[in-house]
Amino acid sequence: MSTSTGHPNADIAHMKTEPDGTFKRKEATFRGHITKHGEFTAETGRYHLYVSYACPWATRTLIMRKLKGLEEYVGVTVVSPRMGSNGWPLGDVDIFPAADPDPINKAQHIKDLYLKVQPDYNGRFTVPVLWDKKNSTIVNNESSEIIRMFNSEFNDQLPEDKAALDFYPEHLREEIDSVNHWVYDTVNNGVYKSGFATTQSAYEGSVVLLFQSLDRLEKMLDGKEYLIGDRLTEADIRLFVTIIRFDPVYVGHFKCNIRTIRDGYPNIHLWMRRLYWNIPAFKETCNFEHIKTHYYWSHPMINPHRVVPVGPEPNILPLDS
Repeated sequence: MSTSTGHPNADIAHMKTEPDGTFKRKEATFRGHITKHGEFTAETGRYHLYVSYACPWATRTLIMRKLKGLEEYVGVTVVSPRMGSNGWPLGDVDIFPAADPDPINKAQHIKDLYLKVQPDYNGRFTVPVLWDKKNSTIVNNESSEIIRMFNSEFNDQLPEDKAALDFYPEHLREEIDSVNHWVYDTVNNGVYKSGFATTQSAYEGSVVLLFQSLDRLEKMLDGKEYLIGDRLTEADIRLFVTIIRFDPVYVGHFKCNIRTIRDGYPNIHLWMRRLYWNIPAFKETCNFEHIKTHYYWSHPMINPHRVVPVGPEPNILPLDS
């Protein structure tokens, strides 16, 4: 399956900001939900996840999939990090280490999946995409909802130890939701609002809020191993994917350079390294080659020569550093 011709929403180089120069992210479009009863029921091998190792939103879903032991339930295809005029390419169109061809739909680009399901689709062609092989359609493309599905909807079929893992426990939900709200706006999306700003005032407004939130997180993590309570929750997962990319990409590429994580935020830095080095689901879903290549190659409006920097060395420091 291929739609080799270009599409105005596929090329990020043609992305438009608001009249004041600010970047506003559009909401995801496909919002189906895996449930025990309904159109999309939890079944072994029925679903497939299209992701990018470079994309923080997609990597959330990879981390949760691995934490919950869903590898046999949900397959994965990884796209190439070099997002061009047709958007995210599959691994046989743009050969890149650890990128895959599409085994389900034979798509050449992620946009092919969207246009297969909805030929008049006029939204963004984003990852992750949670695909239903049974009905040949997109279930959901909103990472925050996909990780909630993975957290709970397969529990009846999982081994007891995996089913017992709950990263959105009921007694912490109010606090998790509260933290997620401002972390998303000012940190997860804040780096993009800083990097994609096209006026000085828009950039400064976003980057100042970003670092105010990092200061707040630094205080929250003082003497703590996890962000909320004394256990790993989805709040840690959602924050981690931004922090792990911060020094290698966001400091330089997105001009988020008031401070680095490794030199400016000792508590956040230790928290990040504990997750990365101690919990395999974080380290094994992190591919720095994909991360750095994607950002520096795929945004010619920011980096027109597509030169990918060598540093920082190392991408992440040892736990005992």
